[in-house]
Amino acid sequence: MSLKDLNEKRGQLVTQAREALDAIKKNTDEARAAELDSRHDAIMADFDKIEATIAREERVAAAEARINAAAEEERKNKRPVSNGEGRGADTEEKLEYRTVFYKYLASGASLDELSGEERAVLKGGVVAPAEKRVQVSTQGTSTTAGGYTVPVELSNQIVKSMKMWGPMYDEDICTTISTSNGVTIKIPTVDDTAVTAGQHTEGAAMTDDNGKDVTFGQKSLESYGYDTEWVKFSLELARDSIFNMESLLGSLLGERLGRIANLQLTTGDGTGDPNGIVTASSLGKTAAAVAAVTYDELIDLVHSVDPAYRQSPKVRFAFNDLTLAALRKLKDGDGRYIWTMGDVQNGVPGNILGYRYSINQAMANLATGNKTIIFGDFGKYYVRKVGSPMIGVKRESYWPDLGIAGLVYLDGELGDTAAVKHLIQA
Repeated sequence: MSLKDLNEKRGQLVTQAREALDAIKKNTDEARAAELDSRHDAIMADFDKIEATIAREERVAAAEARINAAAEEERKNKRPVSNGEGRGADTEEKLEYRTVFYKYLASGASLDELSGEERAVLKGGVVAPAEKRVQVSTQGTSTTAGGYTVPVELSNQIVKSMKMWGPMYDEDICTTISTSNGVTIKIPTVDDTAVTAGQHTEGAAMTDDNGKDVTFGQKSLESYGYDTEWVKFSLELARDSIFNMESLLGSLLGERLGRIANLQLTTGDGTGDPNGIVTASSLGKTAAAVAAVTYDELIDLVHSVDPAYRQSPKVRFAFNDLTLAALRKLKDGDGRYIWTMGDVQNGVPGNILGYRYSINQAMANLATGNKTIIFGDFGKYYVRKVGSPMIGVKRESYWPDLGIAGLVYLDGELGDTAAVKHLIQA
C-alpha cells in the first residue's frame, strides 16, 4: 500500500472513530454505548497501526534514498586495483572500511596482514571528525594501540536513537547546552512577570523603597554519567552475521541511553540526577477524578501558565500514550473533538486545543496522585549535554571476541518553574 493510500486510510479511520463516539447520546442505553465505545477503541487501534506503518514506510524511503546516494557515490569512486589483479580487479570496487575491519579482526588484529591501502582505509575511517571514541586499554588511545578496531558508524547512530526514543533529548523541544567538559554551569534566572510599573504624578518623587527591585535566582547544571554496561559479541558473529553488527549494536545502545536519559530528564529527583521537567514543574490543576481528565481541566491547565509563556514556539503538552488515548475521546461543549489529527504527509503535527504535544513514555499513567500531563514552554527546560555519547570497545580482555558499551553525560534543570505546569490526579 502506497503512502497516499495509507494516509487516506488513516483519515477514514478517524472519521469512523468520530462517528462511533457521536452515536453515543444521553439516551443511548448502556449496552449500545459500550458497543460503540469498544468499536471506537478498535478503530483507533487500527489507526495507531496505520500511523506506525506510515512512519516505517517513511523511514524505509529515507533509508533507500541514502543507500541509493551511497551507491551512486561508490560508482563514482570505483577504480581498478593498481596492478590489475586481486580484489576489485573484476568489479573495480573501492575498498570498504567494513570489509577491511573484519579482515583485520580475522587476522588476530595484526596490521602486518594488511596491505598499505587497507591500512590507509582503517586510518581514514578512524579520523572522521564526528567520531567520539574511548577504548579501555593500558597501551593508550592511539590508533596502533587499538583505535583501528573501532567501526565508524556508531556515534551518530546512538545520537539518532536517543532522540527517537524520548522527546527530552531533542534540541528542537528543549533548550540544549553542549559543553566539552563537565564543569558546573551556573544559569542566572529571573521571573519579573508579576511586577508592573505605576502611574507617575507630575512633580512627585518616584518611590525609592526597593519594593520593585528585580529578584534574580540561580540554577546549576552538573554532569551525571549513565552507561549501558558491556555487551560482548564474538568475532564469528561479527564476521558471519547477515546484519551489520556495528549498526545493530549502535542502535540498541542508543535506545538504552535514550531510555535512561529521557527518564531522568522527565522524572529525575534532582539529587545526584537531573531535575526532571515533571519533578521541577509547578502545580497547574488538580483533576477531580483519579483516572480521568476532563476538557475543562485541560483548559484550566493551559490557563494556569502565563500567556507570556504560551507564545513561545516551544510551548506544548506532554503525556504518555495511554493518556493520549483518553484525550482523543474528549469533546468541547459543541461536541467537537479537542484532538486534531494533523497531516503526517505534509508535516503538520497533531494537536490538542491548538497546541502541539509530545508522547513521553516516562510519564505516569492516569492513576491516583500521579502527575499525568504537563504543559508550558519547554524552552525554559535546559538540557546539558557533555560532549557526545561515547562508545568503548574492549578487545584485549575478550580476545578474540569483543565487548562494546555506551556512555553519556548530561543534566537537566527547569530555569523557570512558572513556565511549565502539571496536572495531578485526585
